[in-house]
Amino acid sequence: MFKYGLYEFFKDTYMNLAGEEASSKYKGAIWLAGSASAEFVADVALCPLEMTKVKIQTSAPGTFPVPMFTALREMSKLKAETRYPFGSLVPLWSRQIPYTMAKFFFFEYIVGLFYRHVFTQPKETYSSGTQLGVTFASGYLAGVVCALVSHPADSLVSLMGKPANRGKSFGQIASETGIVTLATKGLGTRVLMIGTLTGFQWWIYDSFKTAMGMGTTGGK
Repeated sequence: MFKYGLYEFFKDTYMNLAGEEASSKYKGAIWLAGSASAEFVADVALCPLEMTKVKIQTSAPGTFPVPMFTALREMSKLKAETRYPFGSLVPLWSRQIPYTMAKFFFFEYIVGLFYRHVFTQPKETYSSGTQLGVTFASGYLAGVVCALVSHPADSLVSLMGKPANRGKSFGQIASETGIVTLATKGLGTRVLMIGTLTGFQWWIYDSFKTAMGMGTTGGK
């Protein structure tokens, strides 16, 4: 919810700065700028948790604590070795910012397509159930795009946490692994997972907005 709130804040800020005419003409650019700004800020808070998660996932059983708070303390002790808490911030940005830009841009775009070509009556004439169905479908399709965009960088972040890659640069790991492997290994599972997850994220967010009387996102 935090990231979605940031997106709404930055989107409204940029729309107000651009003015009504420019906002309508360049709304795609505003979606991209708003989502990129939201993710840039959110990743600063996310990075320590993401680094800890990757360390847990890539460590041999019994060599690193699994409970989150214990793991965070251990990461702090090993910060010279792990570059905790912000050592992975740049690759995290490289993964999450394109991912989030794709998620928000394509969601807004696909919602617009639904209301222009499928549900062609005024949006407010459709029930909240129908609107939330459009939200979920649009979120799922946007999630598929997200998975394709972010998968290489996500693979790179995971490889960074392996002991065998300790001390190696991002470029060296990418070169040794190969761009095709980074882009395709595990992609099918990620597409299914991220599509479903993104659909439900948007559905939960728009359900909250609907309950608060604000209506669903997009399609205006």
